[in-house]
Amino acid sequence: MVDQTGDVTRLAQRWSDGDDEAFDRLIDLVYEDLRRIAHRHVRDTGGSGTINTTALVHEAYLKIGGTGGGDWPGRASFLAFCSKAMRRILIDYARQRQAEKRGGDRVQVPLTPQSAVVDRDATDVLALDEALGWLEGRDPALARIAECRFFGGLSVSETADALDISTRTVERGWARARAYLREALDA
Repeated sequence: MVDQTGDVTRLAQRWSDGDDEAFDRLIDLVYEDLRRIAHRHVRDTGGSGTINTTALVHEAYLKIGGTGGGDWPGRASFLAFCSKAMRRILIDYARQRQAEKRGGDRVQVPLTPQSAVVDRDATDVLALDEALGWLEGRDPALARIAECRFFGGLSVSETADALDISTRTVERGWARARAYLREALDA
């Protein structure tokens, strides 16, 4: 069996040191994980058709590739970083759709009850982002757990590895984070 966690860590370090080829090998190594994470993001945000799983992975590839590397102690922390990048992409798409609904695309149409409906998926994504921002201001550690579990689709043990905390801390934090997010979304 190949030690993929060690490979991911080594490739991430080489990429941070300026080896662009290492980035491509790194992405090849985790591509299926990235597709799984992207699929979860698209599904959880309503899958409105604006962006599909493959497009999200490719957008994330471009965004992540421009960062020039980072310091990830293992596979789970790198995937959590990628998941966060995907979340930001979806939020940017939702904001763009909201701006277009408010006239950002500059096409003038008559106001009818049908045209006044706001895109629910975009609103949901932005509300969730706002709730996560609220949670981050209240308890940054819980926000990181929520990002890994909800957005990244990481298991409890993967989240613990990514954040370098115990699995029991993740379980307790995840329960609290869900309660806080539910409270913020209900408000």
